[in-house]
Formats: sequence, C-alpha cells, structure tokens
Amino acid sequence: MSSPTSRRGYGVKAAPYTFLLPATILFALFFALPIGYAVWLSFRKVHVSGLGLGSGARREVWAGFENYRAAFQDSELLHGALRVLGYGCVVVPVMLGLALLFALMLDSEKVRLAPFTRLAIFLPYAIPGVVAALLWGFLYLPDVSPFYFVLDKLGLPQPDLLDGGPLYLALSNIAVWGGTGFNMIVIYTSLRSIPAEVYEAARLDGATPLQIALRIKIPMVAPSLVLTFFFSIIATLQVFSEPMTLKPLTNSVNTTWSPLMKVYQDAFGRNDIYSAAAEATLIAVVTLLLSFGFLRASNRRDKQDVSQGGAR
Repeated sequence: MSSPTSRRGYGVKAAPYTFLLPATILFALFFALPIGYAVWLSFRKVHVSGLGLGSGARREVWAGFENYRAAFQDSELLHGALRVLGYGCVVVPVMLGLALLFALMLDSEKVRLAPFTRLAIFLPYAIPGVVAALLWGFLYLPDVSPFYFVLDKLGLPQPDLLDGGPLYLALSNIAVWGGTGFNMIVIYTSLRSIPAEVYEAARLDGATPLQIALRIKIPMVAPSLVLTFFFSIIATLQVFSEPMTLKPLTNSVNTTWSPLMKVYQDAFGRNDIYSAAAEATLIAVVTLLLSFGFLRASNRRDKQDVSQGGAR
C-alpha cells in the first residue's frame, strides 16, 4: 500500500503533464493531424478506369513521388515562387527598417505622446488582412480612389498601381502597412529591457543620441531583429490574402500568382487535392529549411562574436 508521501510525490511529478495535456490534445487535433493527413494525401492520386463512369471507376491509389515530381516541373509554381521572391525583397527590408526606426524614435527621451503613437503604429496590425487588402484595393482603383481625383485636379500623372511593375509596390505597401506595427512592438520591448546604466555610461563618455542608437541600441536588440526577420520571411512565403483579395480588381493577378494561390487553385479550382497536398508540403519544407538555415547562421555568428569577445 502506497504511503501519502509517495502519492504526493507522484502527483507533483504528474502535474506538469496534466497542465500540458489540453494544449497537447489541441496541437495534435488541429496541427499535427492535418499536417500528417496532407502528407499522406501527397503520396496518393486518383486512378480512373475506362471512361470514369460507374462505381469503382475512380479509386484512390498509391502514387509515390509522382505528385512531387509534377510539382517540381510545374512552371506556374516556379513563377509564383519567383514573384514572391521579388515581393519579399521589397517587403522585408522596408518593413523591418521602418519598425526599427519607429522603435528607436519611441525609445527616445524627447518623444511626446508615446502611448498614443505606439497604438497608432500598431493599430494597422489589428486589422484583418482581407479588410486591409480591400481598403487599399479601392484606394488603388482610379475610378473610386480619392488620390486619383486629387492627382487629376492637380494635373499630375496617375499611375496604375494594379498593373505591371507597380503591382509589387501596391502589394508590398499593404504588407508593410499591416506588419510594421507588430515588428516595432517586438523591437521596442527589447529596447525597454536595456538597463538605463548602459545609456548613462555612454553619455558620460560623450556619446550623442545618434551614437547611442547605432553603437548600443541596435547591437543589443540584434536578437529581436533576427526574430522579426524570421517572422517576416515566413509571412512572405505564405502570402495569400493580399493578392487573392486584389485579384477581382485587376487582370495582373492571376489565380496562381503566389505558391499558396496555386495550392488553392489546384485544391478547389481543379479539384486535385493530391497535387495541392504535395505543393503545400513542399512549401512547408522550404519554409522550414530557410528558417532553420537563417537561425543556424545567426547562432553561429553569435558564437563567433562571443568567442572573439572572450579572446580580447
């Protein structure tokens, strides 16, 4: 017969697992299980016998890596990836640059109305992506946009932001407008955690506010910059709502403009969930590899900096 002490010890050991159980169940049901099912579907296909009529004419069979070979050879998927690459080259540096600039400005001692300013910069992030895309989409349309009306009255040129090269800038503007606030909060929180004694020592040494920002603040928030960079890369690879929402407003955005739009078109437009599952799995693997690669490179650089600092 177990003693009260042993039962109490068992309860203490089991307590963490009890608290983790609800989150583990939700993770398994709504994350791990769908991913596993998508991977399983990516190795399947529909085999059609004869004309495909009658019971048993269409049946699901094992396809091996056939869907993955088709995805690698799909020019539409490749072109979508290249478009997203160009889109990310605009979004990521501009968004992180603005986030860092706003965070440094808010961390300044001379800033006024800091709580209101933080809220104003962060507020666009709270707006759903579809709503933001619709808002900007109508502002881009020449027939309804007040900006085009003002440009017309002033006799200035009216560029079509939903056609050709400017389309990348139009889509990038939506992402930057919505994502800068979140990244700013992450960087600003890191700035507020820096001890005040560090700034006092720099001022006693004669450092100007600009020198403090460049030589102290930015290097000390480097981990937050790396984190926001990872988040931005992942969000860029998964861009979907902005081009999908703007698609009815312009002919420049086709149904396969981004890789995720290609997955959506194959799954719900062509009713080929097996090819869509293979493409989705490839996108997830590429995202994982890029994130892991950037993280490993960042950790290696941090270790080198630490070792060099110790050697000095």
